[in-house]
Amino acid sequence: MQNKNPQIDTIEPTISIIVPVLNGAENIKLLLDSLLELDYSKTKTEIIIVDGGSTDLTRRIVSKYPVKLLINLKKGPNAARNTGIQCSSGEIVAFTDSDCTADKNWIKKAVSNFKDPGIGCVGGDVKSLNDTYLSGYASNSLAPIIRVCKRRKELNCIGTRVGCPVGCNMIFRRKAISDAGGSFDETIQYCFEEDELIERICGAGYKVVLDPEVLIWHKHRSKLKSFLAQSFKYGRGTGKLLRKRRKQRLFRRWFVTDLLILVQTFIVFLLGAFTIFTGNWENLFLFFLTMLLIPFGILFGVYFSKALISKRKWRILFYPWVDLLRAIAFLGGVFFGFIKKL
Repeated sequence: MQNKNPQIDTIEPTISIIVPVLNGAENIKLLLDSLLELDYSKTKTEIIIVDGGSTDLTRRIVSKYPVKLLINLKKGPNAARNTGIQCSSGEIVAFTDSDCTADKNWIKKAVSNFKDPGIGCVGGDVKSLNDTYLSGYASNSLAPIIRVCKRRKELNCIGTRVGCPVGCNMIFRRKAISDAGGSFDETIQYCFEEDELIERICGAGYKVVLDPEVLIWHKHRSKLKSFLAQSFKYGRGTGKLLRKRRKQRLFRRWFVTDLLILVQTFIVFLLGAFTIFTGNWENLFLFFLTMLLIPFGILFGVYFSKALISKRKWRILFYPWVDLLRAIAFLGGVFFGFIKKL
């Protein structure tokens, strides 16, 4: 590929760090402190916070830092990201979230991947900032809350099997964003909203790098209710996408997986009701064995191996049931998002 951005400083390009936030007063101070401590030239770094209409103390906290504060009242993180892009000037544009903190070498490690002019986007690993039962689940679930990155990859396309950068840790060459249309799709909200732009960047001929040394720390939710509310919200966004003719490839596999789990569970429940009325307990046992115990046995086996490695054996009793509850919440959101305009 020819050099798509010959004027870029391959040693130390200018950086714009953009953070969408809505009512992030509880966490944003930790993020801002970490961004100011990045091991990168301060004269070549700008930090832009895009507030979506916070009603807490977010803006007051941000105003105490040497950063640019913008207001954007449109719905969804993509609208905030686009506002940040329009008001930034960096050759490299990085995104993270208000409930994260950045590793000291986050930008330096990301920039090292842009020495190849064919790289349009860099993603990295996201590790848990807190140590709770649910934060452990978020990192070690078979379907992690946030995509993880364990080894470096160079990709010509993204997908559920090969991987994809996550919204709280994605860094772009500005020229690549421009070549892919110049902005995020603001009609996509709450789920996979960053993936569509990355797909377009791949379509424009750029490669994507996943590098575990490009590290962000994320404060995972610590309450089950919050996890399920998040899954429901992602489902709502997916339901809205299902009403579009142009469906997103990346969410289909997860949607089908959750649907199969939910259908399987409903079959077991319906069979149980049927058995109670008919007294045919033999059929109940056979169906229960094939529809529930075998899949859950596989889940428990996988989680047990993880528990042995981490020496936290309680996971074998906890994680599969959270998987099931997440699937139910997600599909409930899909149904709600599909029948009701967001």
